Amino acid sequence: MRSFSVLLAIALLAAAAGIVGCRSHDAANGLTPVKLQTDWYPQPEHGGFYTALLKGYYKQEGLDVQILPGGPYVSSDGLVASGAVQFGLQSSDHVLEAIANSGEPIIAVGATMQHDPQGILVRASSPVHNWGDLDGRTIAVKPGSTWWEFIRKRFHLDHVHEIPATYSVANFLQDPNYMQQGFVTSEPFFAQKAGVPTRMLLNSDAGYDPYRVFFTSQAYAAAHPDIVAKFTRASIRGWREYLVDPAPTNALLRKLNPALNPDWMNYSYQALKSGNFITGDDPSGAQVGQFDPARWNTMYQQLLDLKVLQKPIDPTTAYTTKFLK
Repeated sequence: MRSFSVLLAIALLAAAAGIVGCRSHDAANGLTPVKLQTDWYPQPEHGGFYTALLKGYYKQEGLDVQILPGGPYVSSDGLVASGAVQFGLQSSDHVLEAIANSGEPIIAVGATMQHDPQGILVRASSPVHNWGDLDGRTIAVKPGSTWWEFIRKRFHLDHVHEIPATYSVANFLQDPNYMQQGFVTSEPFFAQKAGVPTRMLLNSDAGYDPYRVFFTSQAYAAAHPDIVAKFTRASIRGWREYLVDPAPTNALLRKLNPALNPDWMNYSYQALKSGNFITGDDPSGAQVGQFDPARWNTMYQQLLDLKVLQKPIDPTTAYTTKFLK
């Protein structure tokens, strides 16, 4: 999901990819223009949104959706809050922090993933088998990551040495003792392709389990509840369809992102599906897109305990389930 090869291969195509779904964007076509700012370049982790676009689910709802690719330096918070785009992708912990610490008037309206596929990548032969085993070792993580602060505190990792993470598995392949953050949908694929079997310690198994969400601004949700409902409904429909048949969407993703290849996309798709990241624990698919208020409250309390929130807020203002009925 976060491979440096993507940066090299398609940085120049990011703007071009943004034309996906972009038509006349005026009243003449009878559709309401809507922009979605993603958190990375086109990939299977966005499969439901691109499926909704490809299959015409947004259009059936009267929406003319434009999907804008993200990247390592794109933050959707301000874009959504300012009205430059109508929807963005983030995680539920980030939404809570953005509201409490930056005063961003945003609100999550649906879950892209029920569980976060992020964690620590180790070699299959590593003596590290649980989070406590990390103490005294060197870990490559993104500086300031809240999930890492939670894990350090919970498992008393007082002697761990942190170094900045990169968007590559190059160091991991060269050093048997190297451990780094990663996504179960991506980094293990590149390591195993290079002949290095891996394991992952998932953040969700450590008790830190944010949703991956799509969100809008509080003002837009209040002014255009019908549009938010339509976008949410079509997006969830797209995710359900993508889990059944990813092939058409993956073909589109490969055109938009030349760094992808069929093996990588299939690996990511299988990881998302087998890990129940989209569906959660209910194989019927009833949880796709849904929120559990108790989990939002748990996440809020965890952030309070970590003292990463500059002021207390009402966590129920960070999300809504009204468009998920």
